[in-house]
Amino acid sequence: MTYIQNVQQEQVRSGASMLLTLTDLSAEPLQSQIIRQIRASILAGELEAGANLPSIRALATEQRVSVITVQRAYESLEREGLIHSRRGKGFFVSELRNQEKKEMARQRLEENIGPHIMSALSEGMRIQDIKAVVDSVLKHNGAKQGVTK
Repeated sequence: MTYIQNVQQEQVRSGASMLLTLTDLSAEPLQSQIIRQIRASILAGELEAGANLPSIRALATEQRVSVITVQRAYESLEREGLIHSRRGKGFFVSELRNQEKKEMARQRLEENIGPHIMSALSEGMRIQDIKAVVDSVLKHNGAKQGVTK
């Protein structure tokens, strides 16, 4: 684990801070950015089960967004089963087995990539050409992330 991940994990354990990169220049709404980034941290194992998340008000203040934006993001993550709340205690990362995390990530990938594949097929691309594009994207993005397989 890198120094930054260690610091982030300790900050989250204490509920002190959460390293998110939000921008209002993106077409993606702030609420979706929060959901996506926290989900990714949980599914990648960067946020461990039982980790205390910042309070709604604290995260809103830290990220300079509306309390309602954070509240709705947390509610969405709670509906997905990624986090849970304890009355008077705050929000915590839920206990998920690795297989559950992988299945959630797979389902999200299917949901996100499905419409793009259907669009490519309807535009006349062949399955083998789509696979070649996906392979190319994986190689490009994997290299950026330091992943070789």
